[in-house]
Amino acid sequence: MSAMDELIGILTLEAIEVNLFRGVSPPEERQRIFGGQVVAQALMAAYKTAGDNVCHSLQSYFIRPGDPSVPVLYQVERSRDGKSFATRRVIAIQKGEQIFNMACSFQTVEKGYEHQSEMPAAPSTDEVGRRVEEWLKTQPEENTRWLRNAPIEMRAIDPVDVLKPVPKPAHQSVWLRAREDAGDGVALNQALLAYASDYSLLGTAMRPHGVSWQSGVQTASLDHIIWFHRPTNFSNWHLYVQDSPSASGARGFNRGAIYNADGTLVASTAQEGLIRKRG
Repeated sequence: MSAMDELIGILTLEAIEVNLFRGVSPPEERQRIFGGQVVAQALMAAYKTAGDNVCHSLQSYFIRPGDPSVPVLYQVERSRDGKSFATRRVIAIQKGEQIFNMACSFQTVEKGYEHQSEMPAAPSTDEVGRRVEEWLKTQPEENTRWLRNAPIEMRAIDPVDVLKPVPKPAHQSVWLRAREDAGDGVALNQALLAYASDYSLLGTAMRPHGVSWQSGVQTASLDHIIWFHRPTNFSNWHLYVQDSPSASGARGFNRGAIYNADGTLVASTAQEGLIRKRG
């Protein structure tokens, strides 16, 4: 089974009762469930109750670390079903306690005014790919194995050496895509984008301080927000443009804009995360 097949299987939740679904985690060595996985699974749970409506925004909070060895129950509350918009609340439960909750809004498809910001210039995926291959040669295999085997292919334009980080500007851009085509279904492509959007966002706030998750800093996502602007096939390359306007109180604030390769802005993200110096 490929990594992509495994991810799609993880996003295919089991219905165990009306408005109640069960999700599992992959067999790996993580001590806690990857935040992007919980966001994506919660979104898929909400979609199972939303009919033909399409999610346009979600706001979520990480409450407790998830245990990857234990299934997660996703309880969906149908807050409102209107003529144009529907609202859902999703609660993720493990061992009788909330580990995560999400509010998301769905809309019937309709046309309206359109504008967007322009995608910044960036080196091509092939050029960045060559750079990444050279960079990977300088990194210990145990730190990069996940990058090669992940269901999401990532090519950071200016990567950080997590073992020897140095201060860098509080912004970064990453080319990313799903490793295999999952079709054109809106729900699954949004879930794949949501999953991938949590990979690098928090690290943006650590860049100006010359620290990383392997250099004595405790990190954790605290919340995660996504606005879906336009449908996209996430198996194609997308440029994830990220910046961190502020860090204070042991928290880093980060923003992201996700463009497909032709420059169309398909989603925006925001996240605040814990970046606490150990000791």
